[in-house]
Amino acid sequence: MWHETLKCCSLLLLATFASAVTKNTEFVISNAVVAPDGFSRSAIVINGSPAVGPLIAANKSDHLKINVTNHLTDESMNKSTTVHWHGIFQHHTNSMDGTAFVTQCPIAPEKFFLHSFTVDDQAGTFWYHSHFNLQYCEGLRGPLVIYDPNDPYRHLYDVDDASTILTLMDWYHVNAYDVAAADNPAGILINGLGRYPGGPNVDLSVTTVQQGKRYRIRLINMACKPHILFSIDMHNMTVIEADGQETLPLVVNQIPVYVGQRYSFILEANQPVDNYWIRALPGSYPSNFSDGLNSGILRYEGAPVTDPANRTWVLNNVLDETDLHPIDTSVAVPGLPYPGGADVSINIVSIMDNTTLLFYMNGVIYESPSVPILLQILSGAVTTSQLAPHGLVYTLPPNKVIELSFPTEFLTTPHPFHLHGHAFYVVRSANSTVYNYVNPVMRDTVNIGSNTDNVTVRFVTDNAGPWFLHCHIDWHLYRGMAVVFAENPNGTTKADPVNSAWQDLCPVYDSLAPSDQ
Repeated sequence: MWHETLKCCSLLLLATFASAVTKNTEFVISNAVVAPDGFSRSAIVINGSPAVGPLIAANKSDHLKINVTNHLTDESMNKSTTVHWHGIFQHHTNSMDGTAFVTQCPIAPEKFFLHSFTVDDQAGTFWYHSHFNLQYCEGLRGPLVIYDPNDPYRHLYDVDDASTILTLMDWYHVNAYDVAAADNPAGILINGLGRYPGGPNVDLSVTTVQQGKRYRIRLINMACKPHILFSIDMHNMTVIEADGQETLPLVVNQIPVYVGQRYSFILEANQPVDNYWIRALPGSYPSNFSDGLNSGILRYEGAPVTDPANRTWVLNNVLDETDLHPIDTSVAVPGLPYPGGADVSINIVSIMDNTTLLFYMNGVIYESPSVPILLQILSGAVTTSQLAPHGLVYTLPPNKVIELSFPTEFLTTPHPFHLHGHAFYVVRSANSTVYNYVNPVMRDTVNIGSNTDNVTVRFVTDNAGPWFLHCHIDWHLYRGMAVVFAENPNGTTKADPVNSAWQDLCPVYDSLAPSDQ
């Protein structure tokens, strides 16, 4: 696993923080039979790593060059592919966002594509995954961490390296296309390991700590469906980051993590030397922790190599998004301090057809166009009427304040919405009627709630290009729960130049037989 192979990263970080560098990475994507929970099934792997791909670790302002080679052969999981870098803004590199039919055509089998972009002014916890059909549910996903040489919270922890990353994901024993709407996963994997009911007692993920030390834990929900209620027995967690945005420290003992969201928290190894359960309870269906289900292990150095005992740990301090505030208290929410106080205000109303299970976004089902939206824009289509899919591409003017509201009167369960290319201010959170225009949390993925919620966010159009906004429950996106914002379409050609390799993607993909797409 990437924990062991990249432990050396922590020793190199201080030496490399001083100056930005170019980091070269090779990704070979292929099919393989894996058994992360003891049940063997065909899946998609990156560099042979089962269930969760290798860590990409870089420093703020580094330039990343990630060469993606496609060796997929299993038609049932699609043989073409893309890779999206979740949370990376891609300023001036919209073509590198990796979003099928929004910013590029998929990479054909036995072809490669070099993603080349700079992580300007971003640091924190991110991840990557396929953005083509249901592929990431088959295993094409992994962690991406951008370290900050001037981390304002560096004094709060002793360790922050590959060993302190915790990835959470749902795992199924069938092909993603065969997962019905009511189906639940076999279990939750932590760092690519887990158990399932009635299955073998395979090894669980172990995070090793030394008593008396402090750890920056980076928590990533890479699931395809459930939000996860995360806790560690007998340990509080001090949250300091949400989705790549630093927050004022907040002590909690349980964190609800919705799909696509990330948190950093400080864990103090202040308990007696022993083993403690790491708990990742799915919040969208009934489950438990019997026989190590939905669990990992926090192991203090010197503790026996065994499963932890069950302890009484009252979860009475659950993270509430409205309690998260940015570290920079001088940053003002753009626009005027009342609902609708923006240059452009858009309501996003989602409705599911209970018969077809398709989602209507403001009355229209999102279906991928045959020509990527970025290519449409570069070819001269710059108005809403010209851009496909018609009715779901919203053109936005540059340097304006945008307010998005998500009334949920037609939704009975929570939905996590992710916006590419931006972080936004969450001025109204789920389960709250309060509007905060003073110090709301910033993030890029938000739970829009259900029933009577009206989650509201704001951002500024300072990043030209087409950007996806979608539910991150992957089956919901697949069934139409998305829109696209074409931001400053008249300025996109100048702001986001493309290279010849990108231009070659569509002709090659379009020439493929359907079985190779």
